Amino acid sequence: MAETDPRIVVDAIDVHYGAVQALFGVSLTVGAREVVAVLGGNASGKSTTIKSVLGLVRPSRGTITLDGVPVNGQRPDAIIARGVASVPEGRRVFPEMSVYENLLLGAYPRRHEAREIAGDLERVYEAFPRLKERRSQLAGTMSGGEQQMLALARAWLRRPTLVCIDEPSMGLSPRFVDQVYEVLQGWKAQGITILLVEQNARMALELADRAYVLQHGRVAVSGTASDLASDPQVRKAYLGAA
Repeated sequence: MAETDPRIVVDAIDVHYGAVQALFGVSLTVGAREVVAVLGGNASGKSTTIKSVLGLVRPSRGTITLDGVPVNGQRPDAIIARGVASVPEGRRVFPEMSVYENLLLGAYPRRHEAREIAGDLERVYEAFPRLKERRSQLAGTMSGGEQQMLALARAWLRRPTLVCIDEPSMGLSPRFVDQVYEVLQGWKAQGITILLVEQNARMALELADRAYVLQHGRVAVSGTASDLASDPQVRKAYLGAA
C-alpha cells in the first residue's frame, strides 16, 4: 500500500541543529489509510523526523512529499492546511483556556461549518465523557492523561485525513495509555492515515501496519509491524525480551 498509494514520502533527508547532525539519510513512506510507527530510544531522531514532515524543522538534504507534492521549506500552517492534524509531544494544550475553547481551536479551520462542528462536539463528548464533564475547566488544571485525551479530540475535530502523533503515551499511567491506543485503533478503523512516533514499542507495533526503527539518526531496521515484533534484536532492544 505504501509504495502504490503514498501519502508521505521522506527521501534521504539530513537534518542539522546548528553544527550537530540529527538525521542521516532517513527515508520512509506512509501509505493511504496506513499506520506507520517510528520507534527508537532517546536521541534516536524519531521526533526530528516527524517535525521535518510537519515543517517544524527543515532538512538540509533530501525531499519530503505529501500526496505527491514537495513540501520542503513550506510553513507548518501550509502543511496542516492539506488535511493534516498534529498531536505534539507533551500535549501542548492551551492551559489558560477551557476544555471547550481548546476543542474549538481544533475546529478553527472549519469555523464556517457551525452545524457540523456542533455535531462533532457531541460525538467528541460521547467518546470522551471526561471532557464533557470538564468542558468549562481550564485545560492546564487537568491531569496529563486528560490533557492527552483533549489533544486527541482537538486533532479529530480538524477532520483530518492524516494525523502525525509524537509520543502519545509519554508520562501517562497504563490506564491512560490503553485509552489513548483505543482512540488510535478507532481512527485506524475510520481509515485515517497515521504517522506515529513512539517509545512504547509494544503498543505501537500492536497498532501499526509497518514500522521503522531509528538509531543515532539512521534507519536501523524497517518492516511490517508483525515482523519487527518477532525480530529477536528488536524484541531485546525495545520489547524487554530476554
